[in-house]
Amino acid sequence: QVQLVESGGGSVQPGGSLRLSCAASGRILSIYNMGWYRQAPGKQRELVAFVTSAGTTNYADSVKGRFTISRDPGKKTVFLQMNSLKPEDTAVYYCNTNTNFGTTWGQGTQVTVSS
Repeated sequence: QVQLVESGGGSVQPGGSLRLSCAASGRILSIYNMGWYRQAPGKQRELVAFVTSAGTTNYADSVKGRFTISRDPGKKTVFLQMNSLKPEDTAVYYCNTNTNFGTTWGQGTQVTVSS
């Protein structure tokens, strides 16, 4: 079993920054990748960014140049630094990981960008 605990969401004005964290726990043998998805009201869940066990990163076009994903393998933690936030970034952000146990989702954390 794998548990994901997210933190760092909140409200910010346009142009502001937030940093999300997600820590995995459990008897994990291998983490293949960790990442973030988001879901805005009335829209489908979409990939924001992920990082593989090799350190390869991938970003949605809408966040390239503004968001940075990083990880601390020793602590089984992934971070999402979000800069230059826009109102359209408002969504519930979900942590996701693929491990030897399969796919696990976090409970989600709200990010609201509004003036």
